[in-house]
Amino acid sequence: MNLPTSIDATAELLASSGYVAGRDLATVVFLALKMGRPLFLEGEAGVGKTEIAKVLAQALGRKLIRLQCYEGLDVASAVYEWNYAAQMIEIRLAEAVGEVNRDELSSSIFAEKFMIRRPLLQALQSENGQAPILLIDELDRTDEAFEAYLLEVLSDFQITIPELGTIKAETPPIVIITSNRTREVHDALKRRCLYHWVGYPDATRELAIIKAKRPNASEALSKEVVAFVQALRGGDIYKVPGVAETLDWVSALHELDCISLDPQVVNDTLGVLLKYQDDIARMEGSGAKRILDQVRDELRTLR
Repeated sequence: MNLPTSIDATAELLASSGYVAGRDLATVVFLALKMGRPLFLEGEAGVGKTEIAKVLAQALGRKLIRLQCYEGLDVASAVYEWNYAAQMIEIRLAEAVGEVNRDELSSSIFAEKFMIRRPLLQALQSENGQAPILLIDELDRTDEAFEAYLLEVLSDFQITIPELGTIKAETPPIVIITSNRTREVHDALKRRCLYHWVGYPDATRELAIIKAKRPNASEALSKEVVAFVQALRGGDIYKVPGVAETLDWVSALHELDCISLDPQVVNDTLGVLLKYQDDIARMEGSGAKRILDQVRDELRTLR
């Protein structure tokens, strides 16, 4: 599929795969695609940053290549490494037939056929003339040394391999970078990207997300869930639930055949919505009932 030609077309493209995006997000996604620039998405966990890359891959019919970042991530895991076992076999075979020219042997064992391509190098290869989508997920988990390595990749879409030289993408990949902001990413990398902060959705958009992702859930229950989660996010808890937790909660309540929220079912399912015991303890009993009463008053007023 061709790239969208307008902001509205971008929003429709995302919506076609079940992603409900605000106009600000649709705008920056459109510009990233149009300008061929990496898109840096920052925000709390569970707000839908990673999902954007998945949806784009599905909607555009592109291959998704995901690099999941973690502390200690190095070139061998992210870019390439040599298949040492295959190289040793090649050396033994050469020795067995008497081919011991060291220069020729060194050149032959460092050929591309002995190289294991990792996500960053894979992303420089097009398939059927279409560049893949490269998702660099949770970049903030890596260290500054790895960020520095990414500068060449994101600036020129090329990677230098000492034994082979520089490998450059014929068609640059579509790059999505995400960060949960556990630490600040260096400005040098951010300058190479278009930036967008993905925040928690308002009630209207969150309800639309539930309708798109969980169409079997009743509208009345969905409205109660959204109102409860929105109120919860404004409360004093350590880790507020993201959209992912909202969707999980709706699914859990649907599986329990709930048609509306009540204090008992909220208390029984808080572990789906909240992930820290202190937050669960704070909400159990009177905390959940207080928010539930507030939700019912608000919904009653809206009617």
